[in-house]
Amino acid sequence: MARHRIDRRTLLRGLAGSTVAVSAASLAGALPAGADQGGQGKLIPQGHVGIQLYSVRDKITQIGFAAVFEELSRIGYREVEFAGYTQGSVGAITPEQIRQLLDDNGLKAAGSHRGLRDFRTNLEWELDVAEILGMPAIGTAEAPTGNRTIAGYQAAAAEFNAWGEAATARGLKLYQHNHTVEFAFATDRPDVRLYDLFLELTDPRYVFLEMDILWAYGGARKYPGFRPVDYVNAHPHRYPLFHVKDGVPFANPQQGNSYADVEFGAGVIPFAEFFGELKGRGRFEFLWEQDSAPGAQPSPPGSLGAAERSYQRMIDLRGAR
Repeated sequence: MARHRIDRRTLLRGLAGSTVAVSAASLAGALPAGADQGGQGKLIPQGHVGIQLYSVRDKITQIGFAAVFEELSRIGYREVEFAGYTQGSVGAITPEQIRQLLDDNGLKAAGSHRGLRDFRTNLEWELDVAEILGMPAIGTAEAPTGNRTIAGYQAAAAEFNAWGEAATARGLKLYQHNHTVEFAFATDRPDVRLYDLFLELTDPRYVFLEMDILWAYGGARKYPGFRPVDYVNAHPHRYPLFHVKDGVPFANPQQGNSYADVEFGAGVIPFAEFFGELKGRGRFEFLWEQDSAPGAQPSPPGSLGAAERSYQRMIDLRGAR
């Protein structure tokens, strides 16, 4: 397949009207001391920096996978996590064609977010697509269940164990991505945190987790009593992926996910502290994500611009002196 190329200046002119700029001064001020010079080494390995494609969904719809992949590769991203396999008005595309575009642009598929219904009704097809795209893992961004009782999570864990066993048989890892609600307590057992219950009930051979760092901090703010990094260090083999998402807190800790997400480096999440405390950092993949921006629902403005600025800040992140 011929590689689809776009004119860089034409692309940027098309994006300029919607790009939200974040000043270098504000980014630097949001990061810990020592993040620019003289740190103890970069905290995010450059070859493990990826992106959740939901962050640039507006551009995929407007200009398609080919153009977006070329731009992400130019920025420096090496991995992508899918949030669907369609490209809006650009036209139909097959998993085989998407895989060719990944290969053409030096990109790898790190994973994919699919719905619980997709796994319930079409599991083997989902695993087929994952194999075609060459991804090592496939997962969901949905809570295990909306039934926040002990019995509800027992039933959900049984489903995940079965799906995970099927994925493992195909050489894949099945994972679940958190929001804040998974850190709430069971409605019938207020002493049991649902996230702890899911970890306990799911088989570590078959079920893995993708920690959305921002929403984990949101869970700790909304439902106090834990530190996000402690989960990873207690079960490092169960966390192949991170969503590296920054945010600023809502005045009311109980609002939404407790934080509004922003570009990496423009928020208050202590990434240098989090990554600096990780054990076995080489085993993780670091995927930038920004769900939305104020006044720009449902897509972040200037999403490719935000992707470029966030990428640079991620690879520049260093430990404290």
